[in-house]
Amino acid sequence: MGHAIASIWRGITYRGGDGQWAWLLHRVGGIGILAFLFLHVFDIYLMNLGEDIFSKFLILYTAPVFKVMEVALIFGVLFHAINGIRIIIIDFWPATTVHERLMFRVAMVLTLIAFVPTAVITLSTFFHTPA
Repeated sequence: MGHAIASIWRGITYRGGDGQWAWLLHRVGGIGILAFLFLHVFDIYLMNLGEDIFSKFLILYTAPVFKVMEVALIFGVLFHAINGIRIIIIDFWPATTVHERLMFRVAMVLTLIAFVPTAVITLSTFFHTPA
């Protein structure tokens, strides 16, 4: 009986892999983009309360933690867009599911090709002092 339950459990549980990482990164990227959208709408709303309040809030964006969050947002946007194209291809051409793992890895490579130089430029303010 125990062996049968263990076999059923192995059959119904998801064991991870590329598909799980694609799903997780796509969802986390989408949530990050949504959080940024809310923050952006909020800081634009602050303009209605006065320039002083708006300027004080914008100073937060110069903090190192916001720079790291900005880099994470860049990764999220790039991956979400490129992985979204992969999902569209799979949805419209179901025969491509046999290449799903390869397409995920291509999406990751394309994301990193676009992300790394962008992250270096974005983080360069940490390593160079303005003249």
